[in-house]
Amino acid sequence: MSQRLEVHPDNPQRRLIAQAVAVLDRGGLIAYPTDSGYALGWRLASTAAQDRVVRLRRLDNRHNFTLVCRHLSEIGAYARMHDAAFRLIRSLTPGPYTFLLPAAAHLPRHLKQAKKRSVGVRIPDHRVALALVEELGEPLSSSSLILPDEDMAGWEVDDLYQRVARDVDLFLDSGHCGDTPTTVIDLTDDAPVLVRQGKGEVPFA
Repeated sequence: MSQRLEVHPDNPQRRLIAQAVAVLDRGGLIAYPTDSGYALGWRLASTAAQDRVVRLRRLDNRHNFTLVCRHLSEIGAYARMHDAAFRLIRSLTPGPYTFLLPAAAHLPRHLKQAKKRSVGVRIPDHRVALALVEELGEPLSSSSLILPDEDMAGWEVDDLYQRVARDVDLFLDSGHCGDTPTTVIDLTDDAPVLVRQGKGEVPFA
């Protein structure tokens, strides 16, 4: 069973955040809260942790992994944004949105979507998630904690922990944070395209 730490959602305890980062530094996989439900997180360089996520969620090479960032300038270091994309992201962050952007050339191949060479980015509106990436000092590789063949609607945090306790190394428990995933917007071309309607309102037709 993985370790479970109870972290205050509004004032996350620094020592607990540091414990989580220590797990990430060892190449571990964590479950952590966001503004759109719980997610899986691992270090950018940890291909072994990413492989665990692929197996757990039964993902294929068309899947976009997400970089959880602290601010817009950090997004710009890992993905390419045209002016309209920059303005849209600035207007909607922090918040429950994932944006698909062309990946920067130097981004490791395992973090890019195989065909389009794109990457998901987001800035969540949740203090625990932001405290994690601040302590980490770089974006956090992330994937929604959505499990195949499971109807997770109405699950309590205890249910989620029991289900993934053997699949993650650490579970950061900040109580219920919703179960509606992010709204996904594709910004790889000139016009934005809605890929998935989630928690965030869509600001375009």
